Amino acid sequence: MTNSSGSPDPGFAGKAWPVFCSLQSYSLQFLTRDLFAGLTLAAIAIPEQMATARLGGFAPQFGFFAFLAGSLAFALFGSNRFLSCGADSTITPIFAGGLAALAVSSDPQYLALAAALALMVGLLVFAAGIFRLGWIADLLSIPVTTGFLAGISVHILISQLPGILGVAAPGGPLPQRIATLAAHLNETNLFTLVIGMGVLAVIALSERIDARIPGALIGLALASSGVALLGLESRGVSVLGAVSAAVPVLAVPDLSAGRLSGLVSLSLIIAVVVMVQTAATTRSFPSSADDPPDVDRDFVGVGVGSVLSGLIGAFPVNASPPRTAVVRETGGRSQLAGLAAAAIVIVLLAFGASLLGRIPNAALGGVLLFVALRIVRVNQIVAIYRQSLGEFLLIAVTAAAIILLPIEQGVGIGIALSLLHGIWSTTRARLVVFERVPGSSVWWPSSPNLPGEQEPGIIVAGFQAPLSFLNAYHFRRDVLDALQSQAQAARLLVLEATGIVEIDFTAAQILRELIRRCHADGVDFAIARLESIRAQAAMARFGIDELLGPDHSFRSVEEAIQALGEKARRGSAQK
Repeated sequence: MTNSSGSPDPGFAGKAWPVFCSLQSYSLQFLTRDLFAGLTLAAIAIPEQMATARLGGFAPQFGFFAFLAGSLAFALFGSNRFLSCGADSTITPIFAGGLAALAVSSDPQYLALAAALALMVGLLVFAAGIFRLGWIADLLSIPVTTGFLAGISVHILISQLPGILGVAAPGGPLPQRIATLAAHLNETNLFTLVIGMGVLAVIALSERIDARIPGALIGLALASSGVALLGLESRGVSVLGAVSAAVPVLAVPDLSAGRLSGLVSLSLIIAVVVMVQTAATTRSFPSSADDPPDVDRDFVGVGVGSVLSGLIGAFPVNASPPRTAVVRETGGRSQLAGLAAAAIVIVLLAFGASLLGRIPNAALGGVLLFVALRIVRVNQIVAIYRQSLGEFLLIAVTAAAIILLPIEQGVGIGIALSLLHGIWSTTRARLVVFERVPGSSVWWPSSPNLPGEQEPGIIVAGFQAPLSFLNAYHFRRDVLDALQSQAQAARLLVLEATGIVEIDFTAAQILRELIRRCHADGVDFAIARLESIRAQAAMARFGIDELLGPDHSFRSVEEAIQALGEKARRGSAQK
């Protein structure tokens, strides 16, 4: 049995290996597949990690460092066989926007702040895994997540347009940057535009043919060759320049307490986003069809990845759904594929760093344009618009908040909207009157489209939500309204409690008050089909069972009617 987070129960988790869990029951015949998957992953990850580092205002090697940290840590401590962990374009705009408020990217403190943020995010995600808090990943609803990704996509697009157009990058809020770019469109450098759009076209075509084709790597190679052969640097095409091959050193970022306190809220936001994306990746690409995904264990792997990334001076890491899909589709069978890709990156840094310096910035912009377009879930937006206009508004408001406000504030608003939507949905629960299906013992919510029958003097009603402080007062009002609306005085109220999976303190006090009031008015009160173990425990803990009286809890509505109905019918007839 699994818990609500999708993680195995402690008994299953206890049987897993403490490290290198994905190698459990490994066979040497898988090695060739893992090496091929690792080669393909490296071809996809190398340009993506450089582009993501550039998106955050970092030198390309820091993207590689993040990938190495994420790959090694997840292979050691994660559970999923396919998951790829490293620099991620979803979270990078968020923390880059937050860090920009504290230091400019050219300031040495910027790197220290990013490393400290990685440590804080990593510790939060690690703790969530250790304490089995995988349910946190469910706090963001699909509409809010969809709006969040749409807003992030706009940020990526606008941040990369200056490099592709060959114009100076404007500053200020996003709307102001859009207006500035529009005013300078006439200054576009056609060479950088062709490079950026060309790389985007190569990647899109490769993806359409086969996702395993390293279109980004091919595009960067073609762009670099074109710049060298045609001497385009003299025509305004900027390139990466020297890429450091220095070995990262383990160190704790040296920052004052005041600086660290400025990262607290940002680290919480990033940690929630990382947990949501990690859980989604783990559930979308399970290691086995027979075993449930271990979300909590994967939190540990990704969390340690961010901690290690911070210790070597890089930035927070995240699970990557596209790279994870590549590993699975190319036949990868374990985290050896990620380690093989990491080994290729190390070789590249050691012997081929000089080759990277000729890559045009516009080409990396083309890679990020593709990433931005890919993360927008157009089909999902259309489906939500058609099926639930209210939730479509959540998409629009979340995306607008991320676009118009500082990005970390926009994400915070998105998280708040998701929680408020969940609370609002819970508060909408109302009491539903049940009727017996004619000729059967089945009691079903009454409907104008279905025939039903009622028993004189008896009300059967259900409440299809956890009973809590959010809806307990509405529950009380609905019960009293149901009792008063009967043409014939009710003498028995049966609460069909299938949907009541939890009862909190406030709700328990209101339920006790209702039972007392019913008893005072001569109305018997019974509960049927309270199946939730937690709700049963609450009934005993709060003294509701004792107040209800003996033999007033039943396994079915019909059982309650047979036991108490005759007395209720007689009492109603006498009145």
